[in-house]
Amino acid sequence: MLAISPLTRKKITNFKRIRRGYYSFVILTLLIFLSLIAELFINSKALMVHYEGNNYFPVFSHVHQASEFGQSGSGEVNYRQLQKTFEHQQGDNYVIMPIVPFNPLEQDFSGHYPPTSPNAEQQHYLGTDVIGRDILARLVYGFRTAICFALVTMVLSFMIGITVGCAMGFIGGKFDMFFQRFIEVWSMVPFLYVIMILVSIIQPTFTLFVAINVLFNWIGITWYMRTMTYKEASRDYVMAAKALGASSSRIIFKHILPNTMVMVVTLAPFAIAGNITALTALDYLGLGLMPPTPSWGELLQQGKSNLDSPWIVSSVVCSIVAILVMVTFIGEAVRAAFDPKKFTRYI
Repeated sequence: MLAISPLTRKKITNFKRIRRGYYSFVILTLLIFLSLIAELFINSKALMVHYEGNNYFPVFSHVHQASEFGQSGSGEVNYRQLQKTFEHQQGDNYVIMPIVPFNPLEQDFSGHYPPTSPNAEQQHYLGTDVIGRDILARLVYGFRTAICFALVTMVLSFMIGITVGCAMGFIGGKFDMFFQRFIEVWSMVPFLYVIMILVSIIQPTFTLFVAINVLFNWIGITWYMRTMTYKEASRDYVMAAKALGASSSRIIFKHILPNTMVMVVTLAPFAIAGNITALTALDYLGLGLMPPTPSWGELLQQGKSNLDSPWIVSSVVCSIVAILVMVTFIGEAVRAAFDPKKFTRYI
């Protein structure tokens, strides 16, 4: 069982007392969890089909052909149409659909010419975009893409930055001097130009954008960890560990790093917000993920180009603002709760 020190418990208690940060953390965690299982409530596949005494679960199984459920034609079954057919027959067969029976890539032209305004009867609760795709579906799946990108990029960047920064601060000398010059040169490379060049050569993918962002984002945390490691390396507990013959890696990761984690915890929420903004901006500029990948930036671009359809831009702007505000509140609360300065507090 993971043991938590009394000091850490006190910090967690202080975090819970900052209501807006704590509630933002709970809500954001719930949204992330729901986005990971979005197929259960936003999908064009049925959750369950009861047909002739047998139960089928299309969302969890292979593709079912239309002929398997008595529909004419070939190809995958249209579960929305199948649901209407069963309801019209008034038999024992039935279909249970998700709350939003559309996937983020599906085009729906059953109503008016797109983009169509929000319509609960058509089950487009936030309307459709310019080519008939459900906006709510694209918002949720776009959020999943953005938050996964932000978290993966943050974790990899912090792993590299913490390791290099702690090594620079602890080892010092020529090692520190070399990495200082390397970081100074590397930080001068224009991030946007690198993206533009690579996108023109290689097909943009999620992995590619994570890799590029990691290559540039590790620098910030490195400077912080270098400075804090320099301070911690001169303290008595580090001197005692050296005298007892502890290795450099053990001193860094077992002694110094736990005493500098306050910086990591403080910067993490703001790094997440920055990564979400970066991916959204790239998608907005047309330098991001390839269409038809659900993306907040692509929706923002559609909203800007179709101001006569205000439901597009309003939905994505409200979503972006809400998520970034929650992340900022979390970061503010974490900083206040984990701040080592006794008399520092945030209102």
